[in-house]
Amino acid sequence: MQQQRPTLPPLEWIRAFEAAARCGSFTAAAAETGITQSAISQRIAQLEQRLGTMLFHRHPRAITLTVEGEAWLPHIQSALDTMRDSSEALFGTGRRQLTISASQSIIDLWLTPRLAALSDIAGGQLAIRTMVLGAHDAVEDEVVRIRYGVGDWPHAYKLPLYSEGIVPLASPELIGRRGGHWSDWPRIACSGPRPGWPDWVACHGGGSTPVPHLRFDTFLSALGAARAGTGVLLGSLPLCDQDLAAGRLVRMGRDHLDHHATYWMIAGQDAVSRTQWAELTRIMT
Repeated sequence: MQQQRPTLPPLEWIRAFEAAARCGSFTAAAAETGITQSAISQRIAQLEQRLGTMLFHRHPRAITLTVEGEAWLPHIQSALDTMRDSSEALFGTGRRQLTISASQSIIDLWLTPRLAALSDIAGGQLAIRTMVLGAHDAVEDEVVRIRYGVGDWPHAYKLPLYSEGIVPLASPELIGRRGGHWSDWPRIACSGPRPGWPDWVACHGGGSTPVPHLRFDTFLSALGAARAGTGVLLGSLPLCDQDLAAGRLVRMGRDHLDHHATYWMIAGQDAVSRTQWAELTRIMT
């Protein structure tokens, strides 16, 4: 007589366990999966009851995996990846459109040179969304997002695009028109998370910081003004690489500012397959 195999726990319980283990908290797992923190906690409790063992140690402000949970996690992650990739390969159930959300500056300066390769991995169906400042996009589970920060997002996939380096840049036209040291020339400021002129002076000296003649709310606009010769811009070296190579901008000296933050590409498991993420990693860095 054939022995009956034990039934598996419901998939939603297993997904709750995997998300909580990877994110390190029930709250972060809830944010990623789009359900409440209490639902995550309840599903994991039901899973533990079904398995007959504790998977997490609950602490006042954190959770940690038990020995049993730590041993089970890689098997669960491998199984979920296999299910996701095989269903997409065999039945075409994966998303047919790759959607990337980024600021206009990143779209123009980082994504545009890579569009052909990105379209290839998207199967020719690639959607680019311009990020709106202040818009809440936590519910966009099926969107690959590019955001500036230190990488502390509770997503399944996270990748820094480059190491930030910030330098003063000016156009050849401005250099030819102005005399003296560049620190006496008009300055361009840009709103946003990157360090600005006060940070530059604090790091490299030079007395008080002149009030910028122009201030923009996007890096792309500020970069255009610098190309036009209206002032000196603190520019991101990776984003200005093409302008420097083409001679549209010139680096003012060898000093630079390092910064702990940079642009990250982040995505949930519903946004891309494991294979797509590997291809995105190759193309975007």
